[in-house]
Amino acid sequence: MATPPPFAVTWDYRCPFARNAHEHLLDGLAGGAGWDVRFVPFFLNQSHVDEGGTPAWEDPAHVPDLLSLEAGVVVRDRFPDRFPAVHRALFAARHDQGGNLRDRTVVAEALEAGGVDASAVLAEVDDGWPRLTARAEHEQVVRDLDVFGVPTFIVGESAVFARLMTRPGGDRTVARTTIDRVLDLLVDHPELNEFKHTRVSR
Repeated sequence: MATPPPFAVTWDYRCPFARNAHEHLLDGLAGGAGWDVRFVPFFLNQSHVDEGGTPAWEDPAHVPDLLSLEAGVVVRDRFPDRFPAVHRALFAARHDQGGNLRDRTVVAEALEAGGVDASAVLAEVDDGWPRLTARAEHEQVVRDLDVFGVPTFIVGESAVFARLMTRPGGDRTVARTTIDRVLDLLVDHPELNEFKHTRVSR
């Protein structure tokens, strides 16, 4: 595949495999990869709600888990130039620093580390529109493409859940090659429906 088509990738900051994939995306983009990529919020709690149950978006027990996702949506849509840094910082807050993303202080520190005014972003979160945006985008990919988790790569009407086991470690060439390989399998090899190792090498 010479030039990858436009694609989208889902995220929830709490998933370690989403962290791996999105670090590859961020490092690849920083290294000049010519990808046209859209970042789609996906609320993992909702994927575990039984049919007919209270949507996680509306359940007080689940709402605190939306905080980091909502903050990411605000930065993506209001401060797009800072989104890569904030996106990385929110993943790091959870997976490198062991922070609780339900804690506004933890989220605020990640926002500041990414170069945005945390109070301004959290005020937008409190305004309510980020949750509506996240819900609409989540429900669209579920309805149209049967997306069930993160990270899911989407090209046109095709979507694949791809669990990457490694991080790029700052190597932009590795990052670009890794994402291009996923896209190549998705676009050029639709006959490969499932490919999973029976053992994970460490």
